[in-house]
Amino acid sequence: MKPIEKITLAKSPNDKGLLPGMAVICMWMLALCGLGLVGVMTHNLPPVVMIICVFFAVAANGLLRLRRWGWALTLAAAFLSVCYGTFMLVRFHQGPMIVMVVVNLIFFLYLIRPEVLQRVK
Repeated sequence: MKPIEKITLAKSPNDKGLLPGMAVICMWMLALCGLGLVGVMTHNLPPVVMIICVFFAVAANGLLRLRRWGWALTLAAAFLSVCYGTFMLVRFHQGPMIVMVVVNLIFFLYLIRPEVLQRVK
């Protein structure tokens, strides 16, 4: 009798799949897009915010498809969100913005990891 070969489900490090952190970042970008659209629809935000919402949606879509441009747009969106949150925190003393700053900073630092860069090339 031949021994039964084990089937391994572990993926090799060279696999080109989506990392779990990248999926979470895409969900965050889509959530920001949704919040912006709700703000525009309820007249709490100006209609110009819809352009930013489209930017977030396109960035999330590109990152989900593992495109280099999607990674770059998502990186820019995270960085600009950190800048905006820091401005709102310092200038207008809005304490809850610290959550947005920290989350987007974590996502920015995650996106520049070598494993993530390897996936989107």
